[in-house]
Amino acid sequence: MSELAKGVLASIGTVGAAEDAVRRWADANVPPTWREAAVKGGPAAVRTVRTPAEYRQWYPTFARSGLVVPQWPVPYGGLDWSRELARAADAVLAPLHLPRLNPLGLNNTAAALFAHGTEQQRLRYLPKIVDASETWCQLFSEPGAGSDLAALATRAERVEGGWTVTGQKVWTTWAHDADMGILLARTDPALPKRAGISYFLLDMHQAGVTVRPLVHIGGEVDFNEVFLDDAFVADDQLLGDLNGGWTVARATLAGERQMVAGAGSGGVDRIGGGSARRLVTLAQQRAAANLSGGWDDPHVRRRIVRLWCEEQIRGWTNDRVRAAVKAGGTPGAESSIGKVAGAELNQRIQEAAADLLGAAGTAWPGDAGVGDVSAWAASLPFEVKGMLRSRANTIEGGTTEVNKNILGERVLGLPKEPDAWEGRPWRDVPRS
Repeated sequence: MSELAKGVLASIGTVGAAEDAVRRWADANVPPTWREAAVKGGPAAVRTVRTPAEYRQWYPTFARSGLVVPQWPVPYGGLDWSRELARAADAVLAPLHLPRLNPLGLNNTAAALFAHGTEQQRLRYLPKIVDASETWCQLFSEPGAGSDLAALATRAERVEGGWTVTGQKVWTTWAHDADMGILLARTDPALPKRAGISYFLLDMHQAGVTVRPLVHIGGEVDFNEVFLDDAFVADDQLLGDLNGGWTVARATLAGERQMVAGAGSGGVDRIGGGSARRLVTLAQQRAAANLSGGWDDPHVRRRIVRLWCEEQIRGWTNDRVRAAVKAGGTPGAESSIGKVAGAELNQRIQEAAADLLGAAGTAWPGDAGVGDVSAWAASLPFEVKGMLRSRANTIEGGTTEVNKNILGERVLGLPKEPDAWEGRPWRDVPRS
């Protein structure tokens, strides 16, 4: 889209005008075959006419419109629209199944940049996050620092012009495809564990960064081990204050919880991602084919409508978090509400999809050997792959138990768990 047309979109002030403008943009810019498939057959039909590679190639067109992040300010790649206008735009775009790429950048990195970044850092990184020309991963968890993230041991040593980083990260989602990573590293072991951590922006393509993929139950690679051996981060890649990384990380973790609380397996809108709306389509397809357990079954309808209602509530909770970020604040503890509810909700949605599919969901082609788990997993229908992937939802992005602790302590005001090493230097704390 031209800058002039983008300016017209940015100046729109009413819901009706926004909806009309978004429809005109979609008619002019979304390939007709994609639109026709979406209208006739939903996400399953879209996948037959649009490959992931084709979508990525087209995606800059989406990004230039400002509609990827309509609430963001225009200089960062948005339209500076209100939440009401942004929701109207999303409602128009939703039937076209145009997912946002680079979700870790849009949610996790952006949350930290908005809350703690300099204007120079925002202008440098946010536009490239929006158009997915720089994709991001999150280098937080370590083999010895998962639920107790503040115990992390990766070290950043001061050198001329920046720091060198050495350590190991794990469960790093999409690190194998990432250009950049948000990194927590210990810069002062003499301080208590939460006080001696700094937050960096790391180039993933440099020497000293080794990524080893981990294959999960669905046969796909989402997360990885990452080994850092004197990897370099420059002075201008420190985000927030030196030794103030824990404060910055809280904004990121809240953004991550919001993302994991979102639609789709794993909490992100993948190409053709899952939601309660997809259950309606799947149930209607079964009814049209005269198969049992379709939309004409009142028990099926009741189950799907309940899930749809819960999904709307989750969306409103996430909207409150986004509004707080747009207003200049940081995502608060309410993001944990969305994460706890959203993780369990997505599991129920995915289980319902697998139930609708029935026994056919566990079948695989005859050329895949019974003992070949990867071939079986790769051949599973989208709904069953989503169900398998969703089992991680209550673990990733902070376990449900950890998030309930956050809600108990920071929302309900319950006492914190006792810590005999509270306030002691990190280097003195015993580690297994």
